[in-house]
Amino acid sequence: MQTVRTPDDRFADLVGYPFAPNYAQVQADETDRGTMRVHYLDEGPADAAPVLLMHGEPTWSYLYRHMIPVLVAAGHRVIAPDLVGFGRSDKPTEQGDHTYARHVGWMSELLFGHLGLRHITFFGQDWGGLIGLRLVAARPDRFTRVVVGNTGLPTGHGKPTEAFLAWQEFSQTTEEFPVGFIINSGCTTDLSSEVVAAYDAPFPDDTFTAGARALPALVPTSLDDPASADNIAAWEVLTAFDRPFLTAFSDGDPITGGGEAPFQAKVAGAQGQPHTTVEGGGHFLQEDRGPRLAQVINDFIAATP
Repeated sequence: MQTVRTPDDRFADLVGYPFAPNYAQVQADETDRGTMRVHYLDEGPADAAPVLLMHGEPTWSYLYRHMIPVLVAAGHRVIAPDLVGFGRSDKPTEQGDHTYARHVGWMSELLFGHLGLRHITFFGQDWGGLIGLRLVAARPDRFTRVVVGNTGLPTGHGKPTEAFLAWQEFSQTTEEFPVGFIINSGCTTDLSSEVVAAYDAPFPDDTFTAGARALPALVPTSLDDPASADNIAAWEVLTAFDRPFLTAFSDGDPITGGGEAPFQAKVAGAQGQPHTTVEGGGHFLQEDRGPRLAQVINDFIAATP
């Protein structure tokens, strides 16, 4: 597996991102030959129960810069990894090297193996949910509560939204993959040029974008998809998951609009919870309404000790 590593100087003096980097090595592939460097943020008191924040496509931990201070101020330890292929993590250069199962495995090795996290409060959005909810299903004993926003766990049943199908086609056919522009287009706020540049920072050229291009095509859209059976099995676990489970979707996302309904209807721990609509947020609600979303998580933790 060939990988590239974004030069450190690309991350110097990014606006609103003063956090120190942390790194771990994970196994690159199933052959057990070679490792990759994975980046994560680790903020707040080391002895506090962790709040795990997982980003999606095509963002990185920069997405959580508005939320981390609010969560840390409430006394929480915050872990925010960069998925393999994103942020300061190493980037396999071939789209075929990115599979759903591998991304789950890479994050499992980081979070459970290297960091040994327990008593986790999880929040995931977009692919952060697709990967993170598989981790919840694999190790439910490690999670105390779950919050999800603008995400899902698709199995291939049903038809995807037209907005998602258009995004999927764009990701596979566009000559250039303008990450910062894409993220700005998924926000209700107009991002400054400095913020757009920060989202572009991990991707100096198209050599670095294989993961960002690959993930949309890895979302199961039929029962023949390689990940369909694994996601169906994960849903069976999540249906019985009886620890507190909260949805916090925004009101302005055409891709995942209505996606909270299956969680609210099926997950045992979602029954009777104060599910929240984050008003004024687009697909990237962490960017549009980060402090508000962080306070929702703080309040949920306080109410479900």
